[in-house]
Amino acid sequence: MSKTMTSAVVSDTPLLPTQYDLPCDDGIPMETERHKLQMQLLIDPLLPWLAQREDGYVGGNMFLHFSEAQLKNQDFRGPDVFVVLGVPKGERLSWVVWEEGKAPDVIIELISDSTAKTDKTTKKLVYQDQIRVSEYFWYDPFNPEDLAGFCLDNGVYQPLSEDQQQRLISQRLGLALVRWSGLYKDVEATWLRWATLEGIVLSTPEENAAIAQQRAEKLAARLRAMGVNPDQV
Repeated sequence: MSKTMTSAVVSDTPLLPTQYDLPCDDGIPMETERHKLQMQLLIDPLLPWLAQREDGYVGGNMFLHFSEAQLKNQDFRGPDVFVVLGVPKGERLSWVVWEEGKAPDVIIELISDSTAKTDKTTKKLVYQDQIRVSEYFWYDPFNPEDLAGFCLDNGVYQPLSEDQQQRLISQRLGLALVRWSGLYKDVEATWLRWATLEGIVLSTPEENAAIAQQRAEKLAARLRAMGVNPDQV
């Protein structure tokens, strides 16, 4: 085949669409306010954690495009929370596997009565067989006992067992998922949160600000006890 003919063949090959060509919002909101808050509580503390790394991305409630067949069938998936390691930082409209070069490493679905069956069967199989997500978790914000995790082993999800501290460990992230009872955004509930393997819960921006304020107040009190006006230091 001549160089001219080869060039013509290549130029006629259809290109897969990018994130700018694909839908990124189905217009369907999160199930409840608590589901939305739970999503934020899983995403926000990971942002400074990822900032300490050279690469990585965390997102949620956005489309995950993974195959040509999926595009043709309009078979979209929108994980509530997902984490991808080894990719450049930056904003995405949606996650496009062929554009990014890899699928998410971890996916978390926040289930409810209306979505539990799909999340535990159909979505689980898609994440296992088609997208090959290394770790998959689900959690019901209104039923803290309904927490489960799976790790891909030889192409099949194997259930993860909670450790002695009732945590599920993400080997991909080197973090634990823990149940935490407390007040978040004026809502008292049992929340799912990230923690280090040493047991330190990853803080939210609001919690970090409160800690900084407490430290500043303690320092000011010490200065006053020494006869120093902290406002003039």
